[in-house]
Amino acid sequence: MGRGLVGNPVEAAPRRAVQQEDRRQPVSPLSQAEVLRLADVTIAYDRHPVVHHIGGAFAQGSLTALVGPNGAGKSTLLKAVAGLLPVTAGEIRFTIDRRAIAYLPQVVDVDRSFPLRVIDVVDFGHWRKIGALRRLSREERASSVAAIASVGLAGLEHQPIGKLSVGQFQRVLFARLMVQEAALILLDEPFNAIDQKTTADLMDVVRGWRAQGRTVIAALHDLEQVKRDFPDALLMARELVAWGPARQTLSDDNLARARALAASWSDPAAAICAR
Repeated sequence: MGRGLVGNPVEAAPRRAVQQEDRRQPVSPLSQAEVLRLADVTIAYDRHPVVHHIGGAFAQGSLTALVGPNGAGKSTLLKAVAGLLPVTAGEIRFTIDRRAIAYLPQVVDVDRSFPLRVIDVVDFGHWRKIGALRRLSREERASSVAAIASVGLAGLEHQPIGKLSVGQFQRVLFARLMVQEAALILLDEPFNAIDQKTTADLMDVVRGWRAQGRTVIAALHDLEQVKRDFPDALLMARELVAWGPARQTLSDDNLARARALAASWSDPAAAICAR
C-alpha cells in the first residue's frame, strides 16, 4: 500500500483548524516505493476532529479508493493531502515534490456561462509547469489536443463549455489532469452524476495513469465499482477502519463497523480530541 498528494486547487481552502499541542509519535522513514505517508494524522475544526489519527502509506503506482459513510472525512483528508487544509496533529510526508500533485474536487468552481472553450480549460493544466503568463509552446498545445482526443472529445476543442453535458465537462476536467502530468492524482467523487459510458471511459484513463506509474487516490461511494476496479481501498469513518486489498477491506464486518461508528456521531463534528 501507499499514500500521497499535491495539486492545482480550484476551490478556496476552508477556515483553518485551531492548532493543538503536538502529540506526534516518531515517524518511520519513507520507503523509496512510497509516495505519501500519513503519520497519525488528525484534521479538526475547533478541536472537533473530522479525521482522527489515521496512519498508513500509499505506494508509487497504487490505485486506492477512499471509502466511508457520508461525513466520514474522505473529502477532508483529500484536501489536506492537496495542501488546502492544515493538519491539526500528526504529519503528512511526501517523497515527491508537492507541486507534482493534481486535485479534482467534487464540485469544480467554474462558471460555465463564461466564454471558455474546451481547449482553454485543458490548457490551464499546463500552468503548474509554465506559469500563468507564458504562452503555450506548440508541443504543449499539441499535448492539450491529444488529451482532449484521449477522453473522447476529438473535434470539440473549440466548443464552449457551457454547451457541454455534465459527462462531457467531466471528460474535459480529466483531460486537464492529463496535461498536468502529476505524480499523484487526487479525485473526489469523480464519477458522480455521470453516465455509465463516461464512467467506463474515464476509468480507462485512470488505469492508464496507473500503468504510467502515477499514484491515484479517489473518494468513491459505489462499493461495487471499488471492488471491481480498484486494487486497494481505505475504509474510514473519521478514524481508520481498514486499509488494504479492496475486497478484504470492504468485508461485511468492516462495513458494519464503519456504519456503527457513523451511527455514533450525534453532531456534525466529533467530540473534542483527548489524545
